[in-house]
Amino acid sequence: MDDNSFHIEHVHYVHMIGIGGIGVSALARMFLARGITVSGSDISESVVTRALEERGAVVTIGQAVNNIPEDVDMIVYSPAIVPGNPEYDEAVRRGVPMFSYPETLGIISCGMTTIAVSGTHGKTTTTAMIAHILVKTGKSPTVVAGSLMNSMPAHGISERTNFIAGESDMFVVEACEYKRSFLNLSPSVLVITNIEEDHLDYYKDIDDILDAFKALVEKTGEKGTVIVDMSLPHMREALDGYTGTIVDTRSVEGDITLAVPGMHNVANARAAVAAARACGVSGEDARKALEDFKGTWRRSEYKGLTPQGARVFDDYAHHPTEIRATLAGFRTTYPQKRLTVVFQPHLYSRTREFLHDFAEAFSDADTIIVTDIYAAREKDTGLVHARDIVALSTHADMRYGGTHDTSIHILEDTTQLDEHTILITMGAGDVYTIGERLLLNEEM
Repeated sequence: MDDNSFHIEHVHYVHMIGIGGIGVSALARMFLARGITVSGSDISESVVTRALEERGAVVTIGQAVNNIPEDVDMIVYSPAIVPGNPEYDEAVRRGVPMFSYPETLGIISCGMTTIAVSGTHGKTTTTAMIAHILVKTGKSPTVVAGSLMNSMPAHGISERTNFIAGESDMFVVEACEYKRSFLNLSPSVLVITNIEEDHLDYYKDIDDILDAFKALVEKTGEKGTVIVDMSLPHMREALDGYTGTIVDTRSVEGDITLAVPGMHNVANARAAVAAARACGVSGEDARKALEDFKGTWRRSEYKGLTPQGARVFDDYAHHPTEIRATLAGFRTTYPQKRLTVVFQPHLYSRTREFLHDFAEAFSDADTIIVTDIYAAREKDTGLVHARDIVALSTHADMRYGGTHDTSIHILEDTTQLDEHTILITMGAGDVYTIGERLLLNEEM
C-alpha cells in the first residue's frame, strides 16, 4: 500500500505484531491515547507489555493466526517480524493494510514538523533531552523515543515512558539507521550525533552507511536544519552539497550542567540545545531545562545497592565507542571506586566485526566479566564466541562468564561488591537482569 494514501485518522482498530518492542510499544501508546483499539502479540511478557495492558491494550503472549481480530483495519509490525511469521502471513492473506514500525513513523512524520535524531550512538539520550526541553518550555511535542524516558511529574508525565502525547505539530523521534529505516521520515530538523560502522549484517561498509545518512540529509531539504559536530568523522561528506541550514554543535554557547555523567552526554546536550533553538526555544531556557534531566532507561541508569553496598548501574552500550565513552564517564564521576563491568555482547555479526575493538574497549574498568553473546535476530554461525573477546584482550582482569547464573557466581565469589565498588551491567540484551538479581532484597 502507498503510505501517502493511508491516514491514521481513519483507523479504529490496530493489531501490533511484536508489541513489546520498545519502538512498537511507543506507537501502541500513541494509538491508545487517540482512542484507537489496540491488540498485539509478543513472544514473551515484559514490563512493557504489562504497562500496555494496564492502558487497555489486549496483549497475547505467543504468535498465532487467530490472534488477529476480524475487524482490525491496520497491522503494525516490528522490523524483527519477517514473512513466515503466522500473523504476518495471515495479515497478507487477508489484505489488511500493513506497515512496519518505520513505515508507520513515516506516516506520522508526513503530517507534522519532525525533529529527527539519528546517529550510530547517542540518539536515544539526545532524543530524550530534546523532548525534556520542549516539554518543560511548553512546546507540547509528540515524542517517540527508543527507550523509556524518566518521569517529569511537574509536567504531567508521572512515569517512565517511550511516548509523549503532545498537542502541537512537533514530532520528536529517534531515527534508526538499520535497514535505512530513517528514510521513511520527513525531517524539518535533523540531528546526526555521529556516523560510525555498525549494523554490518545489513550495510556493506562505512561508505554504504554514509550513503544512507546522505539520503536522510537530502530529505531534510533546503528549508530544514541539520545539527552536527563538524569535527567528527564523515560529517562533512554527509553534508556535502546540502543547501539548508547547518548548525555546528561546537558553536552552542553557555555552560551545560547535567545530572547524568560523561562528556558524551555533554555532547548530546549541546545537540539537544541546538535542536531546541531551531524550534524557537532560547539557548538559556534550553540549558536551564536540562539541569534536572534524569536520563533514560538503561543509559547509565542507577538501579540500587547490593547487600554489601556496591552501587549498581545499567547501560545499553553495545558498540565499542559507546563502551569507552560510558566507562570514561563513570571513571570521571567515581575516580576512587572499583569499576566492575558485566558485558553482554549483542549480535554475532557485531561481535565478529568489532572483536578487537571490544577486546580493547574496557581500559577504564578494573574487572570485566563477558557473558555469552545475545543473539537477538541472528542465528549462531559458529564463527565467533564471547570467549574470543577475552582471548584477545590484554586487560589484567577480564574473564569469560558464560550464562547469567555463572556470571553471578563469579561476581559473588571472586569480586568485592562492597561500598568501594561500582557494578555496571552493559549491553543491549537482557544483561540488566544480572544487576537486578544482585540488588538488596532484589528490588528495583
